[in-house]
Amino acid sequence: MESLFDTVAGLPIHPLVVHFAVVLLPLAAVGVIASVFLPKIRSKYLGLSVLGVFFGTGAAFVAKQSGEALAERVGLPVRHADLGTYLLVASGIFSLISALWYWQGRSKTLSTTNPLGLLSSVAGIAVIGLSVITGHTGAEAVWQGKLVPQSVASTGSASGTISLAEVATHNSPSDCWSAIDGKVYNLTTWIERHPGGAVVIKALCGKDGSAGFNGQHQGQRRPADELARFLVGDLKSN
Repeated sequence: MESLFDTVAGLPIHPLVVHFAVVLLPLAAVGVIASVFLPKIRSKYLGLSVLGVFFGTGAAFVAKQSGEALAERVGLPVRHADLGTYLLVASGIFSLISALWYWQGRSKTLSTTNPLGLLSSVAGIAVIGLSVITGHTGAEAVWQGKLVPQSVASTGSASGTISLAEVATHNSPSDCWSAIDGKVYNLTTWIERHPGGAVVIKALCGKDGSAGFNGQHQGQRRPADELARFLVGDLKSN
């Protein structure tokens, strides 16, 4: 049975909702922080900012659940998944603190050194930082390795191919290329997402991985389609 947070209209829910969390939460946090130091902002926009924090926290919850559902289909980087969990916890705590700050602000005039206000500021800064880092790791998972670096593109335009010696220079988990069936692929972002384990992909870094890939996936369409997403160029024949 598919998860409630899996897909909608045939599309994965995660990329549809994740932007609400990583955009709305920082904006709302900025509003809460500004309300601590600017009384005019507090009187006009604190309530709206706190509401934004609550909606952002809800979006973070849906993003986490839908991310786990998406991971079962295509895999997700471990660091990105962990950061999503930290962001949800931090935003939940921030929601409680900002709500208390709002309630206290309605009952009396507050100074900029109010302990609850300062705590709201610290929690807001933490949420902003986690939102940025979580969003960045998610963007890396989607785009890293998809855009061919200019240096590679210029080399390719001159020779039309990439040598196995060049592939051999990309031989670490942080920079992992492999040659498979006459093509060169950048597998760096796939290492932690590979359903069969990271060690399998690490063994291909800087090498011709044709035998390893075909031994496991020859004739299988889905692995071939996944591999095609990481194409860098053609392998130079000897």
